Amino acid sequence: MDKQMQAITEKVHNNVRLSKDDGIFLYKSSDLIAIGSLARYKKLRMSGQHIFFNVNQHINLSNICVSRCKFCAFGVDHDDQNSYLMSPKEAFDYGAQAVDYGITEFHIVSAMHPDMPFDYYVQIVRDLHNAYPHIHIQAFTAVEIYYFSQISGLTIREVLQALKDVGLGSMPGGGAEILNDDLRRQLCPKKAMSQEWLEVHRTAHQLGIKTNCTMLFGHVESIEDRIDHFITLRNLQDSDPGFQAFIPLPFLPENTHLGHIKRTSAVDDIKTLAISRLMLDNIEHIKAFWVMLGIDIAQISFNFGADDFDGTVFEEKIMHAAGATTKIAISKEDIIGLIKEAGYIPTERDTLYNILQVY
Repeated sequence: MDKQMQAITEKVHNNVRLSKDDGIFLYKSSDLIAIGSLARYKKLRMSGQHIFFNVNQHINLSNICVSRCKFCAFGVDHDDQNSYLMSPKEAFDYGAQAVDYGITEFHIVSAMHPDMPFDYYVQIVRDLHNAYPHIHIQAFTAVEIYYFSQISGLTIREVLQALKDVGLGSMPGGGAEILNDDLRRQLCPKKAMSQEWLEVHRTAHQLGIKTNCTMLFGHVESIEDRIDHFITLRNLQDSDPGFQAFIPLPFLPENTHLGHIKRTSAVDDIKTLAISRLMLDNIEHIKAFWVMLGIDIAQISFNFGADDFDGTVFEEKIMHAAGATTKIAISKEDIIGLIKEAGYIPTERDTLYNILQVY
């Protein structure tokens, strides 16, 4: 074995944190089996043979967005023929239709709508929570929370507290993209910059709101940018813990302003999952988001450090607008079968990773 790979192996087995140089070396290495073996070892130490999933319903409130990021195929202008906006009642009815399927989570994300006031979002959370207090509400990315602060005149803390008071249980991890402001100014200049994204999550954690975190990779970033992104997330988790899961998201170029960029390879996807497991030693779960990865790669990723398959989703619109070819939903029975086939234990969880049933 290469000397540096041997040194990294010893670090992992002795629970020693990997450095930036270690992460860059792993990305440049072509020994995917060695990297995967280390990530699987780390995964087994952290969550055993369990592969987690939940039964959730995605609610995408609108695709009308002021940000219009270059990597996004979902957002449109107000006058676009494909634009839509759910009323609070439509959002409620959309969520309610999935309740009988046994969902344990409403997953609500939207665009940054130019006209809707903060009270609109508060009402949607309140109505769903009042009707279904037993169903957890995971809602609004950090860039949305920052936008709510801008349109309402409230501080980030006040926005989060107002949402928590009416039923917000946790936050998804979207909007992180790459935490490098030079890249953000190039790709998404109209939304929260790196420190603003981090401050939202820091504040949420201080308020007792658990969150996830993501990385959008495979566009214009470098390997160093990816490793810096991991280290930035790791540092926040050290100082203000609250991240539950990390979700690497491969960039899907179709229908975006970056359509000339080639989709990431299976090797890059799997390697990124594995390296994230090794670099993010203080974030408990690594999620293989099947909607973007594809079911096949998500299933293989269980042997490369991932321990979460996400959920049933029911209907996801944002990633599919960018060319995701996966189904818009998957059944609980299918998830259980895929996990068992890979040799792991299907473990249904709630949003906060309380185990509901082991299959």
